[in-house]
Amino acid sequence: MTCYIHTEADLDAALAGLVATDPRWRYALATAGRPLLRRRPDGFAGLASIVVSQQVSTASAKAIWGRLEAALDPFSHETVRRARTVRLARAGLSAPKIRTLKAIASAIHRGELDLAGLAALPADEAHQRLIAVHGIGPWTADIYLLFCLGHADAWPAGDLALQEAARLLFALPARPSTREMGPLAQAWRPWRGAAACVLWTYYRVAKQREGAAILPTKSARSP
Repeated sequence: MTCYIHTEADLDAALAGLVATDPRWRYALATAGRPLLRRRPDGFAGLASIVVSQQVSTASAKAIWGRLEAALDPFSHETVRRARTVRLARAGLSAPKIRTLKAIASAIHRGELDLAGLAALPADEAHQRLIAVHGIGPWTADIYLLFCLGHADAWPAGDLALQEAARLLFALPARPSTREMGPLAQAWRPWRGAAACVLWTYYRVAKQREGAAILPTKSARSP
């Protein structure tokens, strides 16, 4: 069963389903509060914005994105595919990000990646379709699925903040690895995406209470 989080009502249903899997989620919600409904644009622009925002500040990502949109009007996979590398670099993109955006644009152009069609696939299958493209890592794929397509079962297992939040909430002896996060979340299907949203919220509250520094995630921007 493929479930989605597109509306506030969807989020409420997902959280109720999550709480039914383990009462500790009720404690997490009571402690940290209900997570916000976070939606981002889908399609090539949505995926490209995730790539652009990684490992840079929110202000830097906004500035780079503004220059990209101004340089490539209209901004689309075709304009990115045809753009010269030096033109993309002038917008502030690093060489790896340019390669990733061009790889995505080329995959769409060749019909190898159907971003619109991913919404109808189970989260795991959609994840595999995305990471098959050069430069799209697991974290990027899952953030796109969760926040751009609303896949309720997307699970960014490699996110350090999620790992630390899981350690705190479930009193684990150590922060679980990316590999360990997979089995840990099996019982929460098909609501792993909702679990991620709760854990991010719980993490911020727990770390503020402890007075500890917040761990960096795979992206410099908070999901």
